[in-house]
Amino acid sequence: MEKQKKLVVVALMLVTFLAAFEGTVVSTAMPTIARDLNGYNLISWIFSAYLLTSAVSTPIYGKLSDLFGRKKIITIGILIFLVGTTLSGLSRDMVQLIIFRAIQGLGSGAILTLTYTIIGDLFDTSEKAKMQGFLSTVWGVASILGPFVGGAILAKLSWHWIFFVNIPFGLIGMYMINKYFHEKVVKRKASIDYLGSLFLTIAIVALLFSCLESHNTKLLTGLIIVSIVSIIIFCIVESKAKEPIVPKKIFNKTTIIVNILCFIVSIILISIQSYMPIYTQNVLGYSPLLSGLFLAPVSISWFLTSFILSRTLPKYGEKIVMTVAIIILIVANIIVNLLGINSNIIILIIAMFIMGFGFGGVLNSSIIVVQEQVEPRDIGVSTSTIALIRTLGQTIGVSIFGAIMNLSITNHFKAQGINGVTPDNLSPTNNIFHLSNAQIKSGFFAGVHSIFWALLIIAIITLIIGLILPKKKIKE
Repeated sequence: MEKQKKLVVVALMLVTFLAAFEGTVVSTAMPTIARDLNGYNLISWIFSAYLLTSAVSTPIYGKLSDLFGRKKIITIGILIFLVGTTLSGLSRDMVQLIIFRAIQGLGSGAILTLTYTIIGDLFDTSEKAKMQGFLSTVWGVASILGPFVGGAILAKLSWHWIFFVNIPFGLIGMYMINKYFHEKVVKRKASIDYLGSLFLTIAIVALLFSCLESHNTKLLTGLIIVSIVSIIIFCIVESKAKEPIVPKKIFNKTTIIVNILCFIVSIILISIQSYMPIYTQNVLGYSPLLSGLFLAPVSISWFLTSFILSRTLPKYGEKIVMTVAIIILIVANIIVNLLGINSNIIILIIAMFIMGFGFGGVLNSSIIVVQEQVEPRDIGVSTSTIALIRTLGQTIGVSIFGAIMNLSITNHFKAQGINGVTPDNLSPTNNIFHLSNAQIKSGFFAGVHSIFWALLIIAIITLIIGLILPKKKIKE
């Protein structure tokens, strides 16, 4: 690999660290933040706000990078992310944190999309998998460092400081990208599809808000109608646009199924990342420091998978590779469902390690497959589209499963004749029902265990869909 390419990869790893470390630390610190700000009922919004704006901006960044170049657009994204993370660190209540997390997500949409797009520009098929392996390494390192750094910050300072540690990495990565990444931007008349972007944004926002709104039936119905109408108008606008945000030529049977698989697997991924720390902290009783560390095996095996894919994808094709990966996910979810209130932590570590191979096998393969299905000029938009699908899956998943956990906890105590228990008043610091520690643990376990069962069912559905994939090999 040329020295210049190596430096670009290092820069992309630093930039990826922004999103990777942020996700690890926030997931680990979420129970602490919720207790401090008395906002257990708003936990899903902390993740959803971030993912929502990331989802909305992802296809726009992809198209803009195809028109104006990757370097300019990713630089803008990094700057927006740094502003958002700084403001998040200054938050004093849940509403402020949700708003500033939304700004973070707006920058994240560029980072998570264009890092993989640049890899797609610079390397061939076998090298892409290896380079994705290096990016996966960042997630592994972040998952290990995050709990230690986050735990130390929570112990010595406060959770506000977990957002500030990202800033140096962002500044250094941005500098290196601008210095070492040289691209040839083919000049063409820019025709930005503003109308399409508007209706896509309306459709996504309405859809995601409908997932978060479960109490007001009229509002829920209205949001769903707005989303459907906006999608229809978006499709009409796209069919007439000169430079559509999501051109239909990037879709075929393979890419459609791969995107569906990514959507569903992303639901499983975000649910594990968001709610496993609640299980390890509120049920098993581990500290935030150790709680986040238990997610590290996912990133380690995910990293190893990237190197396996560099050999298996060209040899066996996406159908066999992704089907095997989904089966691995099913096995891991079966083990997760064996976990109890006093389970041995070794069982959890084994399950997380196995699960990482499943996530890597599906999600890393999907990026390579969609990039191989399009012309070089459309790599940006194809990568951003699958990133959008993944983000939608994560946003919808964390919202739905947040509601499932809350409902399961309430129903668990209703069955015992105790009404009105919610995650907020179930915590030891706000125990208005004077519940014992054993009751608190059983309540949280009822919530997360219902999620574990749902994830297993979803994984089985994913396998059925994966079997529809065309059987062919991608080019080496």
